[in-house]
Amino acid sequence: MKFADIMTSNPILLSPEQTIKEVARIFLENRIDGAPVVNQQGENIGLFTKSHIMKVVAENLDSSAPVATLMTAENIVTVSPESKVEDFYRSIPEAVSDRENPFAVWTGRFDEQNLLEVGRLPVVVGKKVVGMCTRSDLSKVYRDLVTSVSSEFETIINSVHNPIISVDRQGLINIFNRPAERLLGRTWEAVHGKSIKAIFPSSKLQETLKTGKVEYSQQVTLNGKKFISNRTPIIKDGKIIGAVSVLQDITEIEEISRELQNTSQLNAELDAIIESSFDGLFVTDGEGVVLRLNRAFERITGLRREELIGRKMSDLTREGYFSESVSLLVLERMEPVTITQQNKNGKLTLVTGNPIYNEQGQIFRIVTNVRDITELNELKHKLDQVQGLSEHYASQLRHLKMKYADTHKMIISSVKMENLIQLALRLARVDSTILIQGESGVGKELIAETIHVNSPRRQKAFIKVNCGAIPENLLESELFGYEEGAFTGAKKEGKLGIFELADGGTLFLDEIGELPLSLQVKLLRVLQDREITRVGGIKPLPVDVRIIAGTNRDLSEMVMSRTFREDLFYRLNVVPLMVPPLRERPEEIPAMVAHFVSKYNQRYRLNKQVTPEVINLLMEYHWPGNVRELENLIERLVVITPGDTITSGDLPPHIGGRSVRLTSEVAVSDVVPLRYAIENLEKQLLEKAFAKFGTTRKIAKELGVNQSTVVRKAAKYGISHRSNTMRA
Repeated sequence: MKFADIMTSNPILLSPEQTIKEVARIFLENRIDGAPVVNQQGENIGLFTKSHIMKVVAENLDSSAPVATLMTAENIVTVSPESKVEDFYRSIPEAVSDRENPFAVWTGRFDEQNLLEVGRLPVVVGKKVVGMCTRSDLSKVYRDLVTSVSSEFETIINSVHNPIISVDRQGLINIFNRPAERLLGRTWEAVHGKSIKAIFPSSKLQETLKTGKVEYSQQVTLNGKKFISNRTPIIKDGKIIGAVSVLQDITEIEEISRELQNTSQLNAELDAIIESSFDGLFVTDGEGVVLRLNRAFERITGLRREELIGRKMSDLTREGYFSESVSLLVLERMEPVTITQQNKNGKLTLVTGNPIYNEQGQIFRIVTNVRDITELNELKHKLDQVQGLSEHYASQLRHLKMKYADTHKMIISSVKMENLIQLALRLARVDSTILIQGESGVGKELIAETIHVNSPRRQKAFIKVNCGAIPENLLESELFGYEEGAFTGAKKEGKLGIFELADGGTLFLDEIGELPLSLQVKLLRVLQDREITRVGGIKPLPVDVRIIAGTNRDLSEMVMSRTFREDLFYRLNVVPLMVPPLRERPEEIPAMVAHFVSKYNQRYRLNKQVTPEVINLLMEYHWPGNVRELENLIERLVVITPGDTITSGDLPPHIGGRSVRLTSEVAVSDVVPLRYAIENLEKQLLEKAFAKFGTTRKIAKELGVNQSTVVRKAAKYGISHRSNTMRA
């Protein structure tokens, strides 16, 4: 702070000609006790205070005398307005310590008592007085300075990471910072002025007060927590006036120890990983100095680590250890580099250097992988052999998966289907258009999917479209998409068609015989030109899609009747596949039945089984609906059969099951609620069954329900032969 900030500007000034009496009146009216005396140029020539007036009265001097006769004119302390108050306190000459000078006295101490002994301090520029500082001005500066230093000290103490506890000479706590509050669970207000022994009985600070001994790294326990304590006496003027303890939570030290242990373990693991690498590893720093290498490098190159570690790659290259340094090339190009390198032992190796950057973007490590080209050539030869065998085995494996995987979608156990699948797998390797023909339900879609998943397009989409299931007026926009505003209701941004969605993949067009003639022309263009045009568009769009078509109709007859285009038929029928109906391969029915029973047992959490008699009847049936009909039948039998065994009696009559016919008509005498009519019929049926069969087990079998159902309903209707049920 500068004196210009605290001085009183335009102070009252005295002239040397003014009388002492006039000056006394000025002091009284302005309530001041002193003022500088200046000449006509405003320069300070002396000081006149109330002490001078009191001397006039005490010694009965002439009050009409001019102030110049009595003023103090020597050893006057003045300051500049740009001077700092703090510097003033530290630089006042000891010579200016005359207590008889009432205007500015310096006692040699920087404290408030010293300030109180300073009267008025003229502020001058050159010699001209421009302001005045009073005792109260200086006292305020002192108090502000003390407050600032105290606040700064408190902030520093509370900002220290470690707990700090200080006591006075009586052992009373006077400093207890915030980390101490946090770790020891006490507040400063709760412990201030209290005895350290009363608050923390295990503290050793009172011993420090007695002995004055400095003690470092002493373990103490406070509030059940362990700390490392550094205890120091506070000495002033050769006397112990207190003691201070700085604590360190041992928990932090233990964490640091664990981190060091983990770091050591990681380094050991890193060494083990580097040493276990089959490839040679070679590490240099950002200056090309060799830092480390592994045993594989020594094995491949024949060079020893003792020859290389700590040496510069430029020197090693110059001395012929290496024909060329990949590390130096990486430093030069600032990118990974791969070269063929020959060392002094004649070993030819393939080396790849990779830079590692620090946070400033500078290379600080280069890691080099080293491989023996001789070994690589041998591996390449072996790889060529393996790849040749792999292609052969992959073909065989695909066939075996299709044949023996009981969880696969297709069950194959007939010669016809094995031949068909083998042909499909061969066709999967090429991109020819395929026409799959067969009755409805034989599995044309599964054949198409099998071709896709075994083709080079298997990573792309496989999309199925039933041409007969989409309305004719929507089919074109679904297949080819449309542009913005192509028709009323079209999306503003247009829409991708199925051909675009299947780009790169396979599109299966099922029921191709249902495709309208108008769209047959556009499909022909796709097959010929490999491009489409959206509805409402004029720009052809290239597409890369493999087409597989399926139909259960005779397309050749449709060509004859002019309901199918001849040119499209020949485009589609490049490679025809005929899927035989189920009746032509009945030997597959047992495996299919087992698969479907297992599938629906798992789905519905059941445990149904099929008798051999059922299998025989199913193999004799002609299956117009093919595999789809068989699967639907098995699901129905698994769900509705009351017992865990599916018998021939559970089969529908047209397959060979029992035919149920009513021997008499059911008649009602009046219109009654349906529930009552059903209950009346159930009661009559149960009465006849009990009369005929006697036991609930036989009744349940004949009625096709569970035994518990028979017992429950007999009890409900109060059947008179209820006692017979107990025989079951």
